[in-house]
Amino acid sequence: MTKGNPTFLCIASFFKGEDFIRYAKKEGCKVLLVTAKKLEHEAWPRECIDEMFYVEAGQSGDWNMDEVIKGMAYVMQHQKIDRIIALDDFDVEKAAQLREHFRIPGMGQTTHRYFRDKLAMRMKAQDAGIAVPAFSPLFNNEEIHNYTQRVAAPWVVKPRSEASAAGITKVYNTEQLWDLLNHKIGEERHQYLIEQFRPGAVYHVDALTIGGKVEFSRVSQYLNTPMEVAHEGGIFRSHIVEYGSDDDKQLQELNRKVMRAFGMQYSASHTEFIKDNETGEFVFLETASRVGGAHLAEMVEYSSGINLWGEWARIEIAQVKEEAYTLPPVNYDYAGIIVSLARQQHPDFSNFQEEEIVWRLRKDYHIGMILKSNNRERILELLDAYVPRIFQEFHASAPVPDTPTA
Repeated sequence: MTKGNPTFLCIASFFKGEDFIRYAKKEGCKVLLVTAKKLEHEAWPRECIDEMFYVEAGQSGDWNMDEVIKGMAYVMQHQKIDRIIALDDFDVEKAAQLREHFRIPGMGQTTHRYFRDKLAMRMKAQDAGIAVPAFSPLFNNEEIHNYTQRVAAPWVVKPRSEASAAGITKVYNTEQLWDLLNHKIGEERHQYLIEQFRPGAVYHVDALTIGGKVEFSRVSQYLNTPMEVAHEGGIFRSHIVEYGSDDDKQLQELNRKVMRAFGMQYSASHTEFIKDNETGEFVFLETASRVGGAHLAEMVEYSSGINLWGEWARIEIAQVKEEAYTLPPVNYDYAGIIVSLARQQHPDFSNFQEEEIVWRLRKDYHIGMILKSNNRERILELLDAYVPRIFQEFHASAPVPDTPTA
């Protein structure tokens, strides 16, 4: 047990997690931030950060973790670090490695793989009786051949460790598959997996787990799947599903099952499922031990009153101090989000004046809004109405490459 206020070391390969830092400082923590040198001039809440450390990334963007460990060892000569916090998907592995090296409590390298490595998480989910798309690793040629004979195309080949829809390629036959593996991915194919493409609506569950028990979760549905947005240049939209509906109940329970199976103890999480168009079955897609990106945390907060970043900070503090954590009162409003790349650097969308708009995205070459109402149908009505207006007046697209690069 730590006497006094704890010290958190936050790791951020991307500019995010400002609310976690603010809440931790508000609760009296000492906050250290390790981030990439290229992010030095981002709008970090510096008034809430006691010390910042910068890492020069390699050409691939990777950090030299041996150097990071040496730097941390020097820092720890002068101060005790109580918790290490990964603020992004790409930092989960770094944080686990540091925790294990310095024997700091939290998720270690074995458990972290279930929240980072898509092959490990599928195998773990399958072992726990959770439905997953038919999949295979890409290690062995005979095993791949047997998979293609057993599982009908189309398939998707996806990186095991990328976030969102980055690097995913859809293939329609074995010729395309072997061309991709032999000529485009090559020696890096062990870093990928193949799985059956299961058309359907994609849902996400954003949650907080304390002591191995999910204490808060909110179920939402993407109106355009992340893969559609990334590969087809669509407009990103999501909304809270109907409270108490079958979808809500099933996904709440499935999320609890995933967290139990994966060994989640204390953290925020963002988990995605597909509702198969043909069978209506919910199929596990992926999970992450972090707050969801794309401003979904703000959408969840407007619907529930729960700031996921802030409550995650409070959970970590309670753990260090061995104190009970109490979830604040939860609201049950409906909310939705719409975000698009914009042709204009500073798009003027002041002509969107509906009273349901509670948040506007202020980011160069982007347009985005969050809507809030006690009427779910009103949220869906506005999200649908805004799409043609945004396409006509603002929308730009920058799809990810169709094929991964080694």
